[in-house]
Amino acid sequence: MKRAKSIVATILAGLALSAVAPTQLTAQDKNTLVWGDTLPAGLDPHAIFDVPMQFILLNAYDTLYRYIGNPPDLQPWLARSHAVSEDGLTWLFKLNDGVKFHDGSPVTAADVVYSFRRLLAMKRGPAGAFLPVLKPDNITAPDPQTVRFVLDKPYAPFLAAIPLVAIVNQKQVEANIKDGDFGAAWLSGNDAGSGAYRIDPATYRPREALDLLRFKEHFKGWADSARPIDVVKARPVAETSTRVLALMRGEIDATDSYLPTDQVERVEKNPRTRVARDESMRVFIIRMNNKKPPFDNVNARKCFATAFNYEGFNQVILKGFVDRNPGPNPRNLWGNPPDLAGYKYDLAAAKSWCDKARAEGAKLDREVEIHIQSELEQTSQAAQMFQADLQKVGIKMKIVSSTWAQITSATGKPETSPDLWIHWVSTYFVDPENWIGQMYDSQFEGTWKASSYYSNAEVDQLLRKARSISDRGEREKLYQQATTKVVADSPDIWVYNTIQLRGLSKRVQGYKFSPVGGGGDLRYMSLSE
Repeated sequence: MKRAKSIVATILAGLALSAVAPTQLTAQDKNTLVWGDTLPAGLDPHAIFDVPMQFILLNAYDTLYRYIGNPPDLQPWLARSHAVSEDGLTWLFKLNDGVKFHDGSPVTAADVVYSFRRLLAMKRGPAGAFLPVLKPDNITAPDPQTVRFVLDKPYAPFLAAIPLVAIVNQKQVEANIKDGDFGAAWLSGNDAGSGAYRIDPATYRPREALDLLRFKEHFKGWADSARPIDVVKARPVAETSTRVLALMRGEIDATDSYLPTDQVERVEKNPRTRVARDESMRVFIIRMNNKKPPFDNVNARKCFATAFNYEGFNQVILKGFVDRNPGPNPRNLWGNPPDLAGYKYDLAAAKSWCDKARAEGAKLDREVEIHIQSELEQTSQAAQMFQADLQKVGIKMKIVSSTWAQITSATGKPETSPDLWIHWVSTYFVDPENWIGQMYDSQFEGTWKASSYYSNAEVDQLLRKARSISDRGEREKLYQQATTKVVADSPDIWVYNTIQLRGLSKRVQGYKFSPVGGGGDLRYMSLSE
């Protein structure tokens, strides 16, 4: 532990907060919230699939069902009910009456059909959850308030994944199609939703600024909020130190949900700010490109897995705000083997694994690169600590500062995907399919979720069977078997399950956390006088 503390001290010294100039933001308007979290690179909810897009999906759009609360509860939303056939293939959703898009036109079953067909045709964003089991022609509208899905084969996570798909205004999108682009260019900077807030396109600058205006006609109403917020100015602040200072000065009302643990005490001591602490289902992971030497060798991967100081990172750097997560699924999700131990920090064992890998011809003499997300300090902290320990077993690692958008655009091919990169797998829907299913079934290669390019025919078979049967008990057994095999192959390094930390102004009332969306649902919030 002394060694871990010395490494930590070095890291924290190198990441000391620098003085920053005041920003031009203000959070003092009585009914204007300034949201300092990250924005996506575009606004099309069918094109982008990441945490920043969840903020847009939750607030500017509606879905058939929605997750509410913690633990997340799947509740009817645009749909008032659903029914499924005994064979698990046919799903009928009945829509609520009187729902309007932001332009005042009604939300109909035709819009739902169009939204799902558009997603499948684009083959982007969350389409991967549905492409293996659903054809566009098998999504129909028997009447204006009913949507029918007929699956090619049973797909147990279907209902759980339904909240991934934003329902867009068909007429608006089709009116803006250019050169067969599905309206993607227009929708990347505009709004075609029915959500509780509408987008002001004049204010949008990708990843920099966006204003959201309350849609007073939203079908769910505002009973859950004491005084609904009229205007939300999303203004991401790139640097951690600047972001924290902006919150403490009252220039923003909320930070991102990755508040560094060394900033928690500062925020809580400030008389006008607080920290929201919520148990999440977000796994911190170091990806290894299994198609690129030396990570195509299992013993080399185990060398790296046993050279990461889990206790030093989780307990010292992160001050025990997280729980060790030994596998790909969150600890608080069903489907984990009860005796899963995972890998432990052991440099002697790491050296032994490396020696075995070298004996098998693994190229451990080259300098490997680990890509971090420059705007998220934890990724830098983890990489610096990892780099120091790898040097002790004779491995050179270079830290490359990048961004989420840059990294994920590179992960589409194994040749361009980084040697290693650090990120979180968040809760987009609540089923093992969201984690192990889409991370380690080889059919998802080319997506950022499957960017380790791991392939194991037995694992593929187990995961595909698990998603094809409805019995929860049988599915759990299959996921446990798959998890055991995946962990034995060590395709990645799984570090912790998150306690989400978000800095908030004390004037923010009604903040309601769910692991899906990370507390970014504005409809429940209000501002104190």
